[in-house]
Amino acid sequence: MDPLSEILSLLKPRSYITAGFDAGGDWSLRLDDLAGRIKCYAVIRGSCWLMLDDSGEPVQILAGDCFVLPSGRPVRISSDPALAPTLASEALAPDRDGETVTYNGGGDVLLAGSRFEVSGRHADVLLRTLPPVIHLKAAGDQEALRWSIELMMRELREVKPGASLVAQHLAHIMLAQTLRLYLSQQSGAEIGWFAGLADPQVGAAIGAIHADPGHGWMLEELAAHAGMSRTVFARRFREKTGETPVAYLTRWRMMLAAERLVTGRETLARIARAVGYESENAFNTAFTRVMGLSPRRYSRAAEAHSLVEQPPSGDL
Repeated sequence: MDPLSEILSLLKPRSYITAGFDAGGDWSLRLDDLAGRIKCYAVIRGSCWLMLDDSGEPVQILAGDCFVLPSGRPVRISSDPALAPTLASEALAPDRDGETVTYNGGGDVLLAGSRFEVSGRHADVLLRTLPPVIHLKAAGDQEALRWSIELMMRELREVKPGASLVAQHLAHIMLAQTLRLYLSQQSGAEIGWFAGLADPQVGAAIGAIHADPGHGWMLEELAAHAGMSRTVFARRFREKTGETPVAYLTRWRMMLAAERLVTGRETLARIARAVGYESENAFNTAFTRVMGLSPRRYSRAAEAHSLVEQPPSGDL
């Protein structure tokens, strides 16, 4: 499995609202209650403005553009960034899967997309590597993305048997295609996991780690995958990802181990060997340092957390 697919697999995005949003006139909504969620939408008609609630310049989203909100930070979406916002959770009714919601009369701007519940236990760590707003402008290389959006809109419009399930699958394609396009459009100035993966040389080393996380990777081996000297590779890896190759390898191993702790019945010794540790004590020490809890305490805490359900939201 490639690194992007593995990241999405660990996030476990579940599309629980796939809908259209049709707004008109002067309007402004504050998208609250985004924690643990990813929004992925496309502007089908018209335009709107996005702005982080606490900082940042407003960004205009035009017809054909897509945007992803992965960080959980409150965002304003509006016809005019100067307008005072209304809380979306108060203005919009919950549980509208498969519908196109009309707000303020509709007719001026139409959005289509999904809100994903992120159930992966490492979502906060993984999503911190993304900017709070991802804006993808309409471009000629978006054929697959436009295809999934157009089919999604048709499913929402025609409401044929199985439409909800088909729209959910199309939403996952839309999310994956959007993140793939974001990777391809990295400018080189960003820092984080996506920036490292977008860099051909650093990305080759990351791909090698993900292909065999249990291997006893040495810096020289990773540098060889990148086609660079050890010193140059180590410096470039840190410049792109914000951490050393060893720190990245260890963190990824611990995420994989954490997933196995709570989804299977494997022994600690077997999990330790699977992620590259011959000694269970060494694994316990590394896991506690990276994850903040011992493996057993982490497993118990994750089991308790899984029993808590989030209430439905009236957010977009």
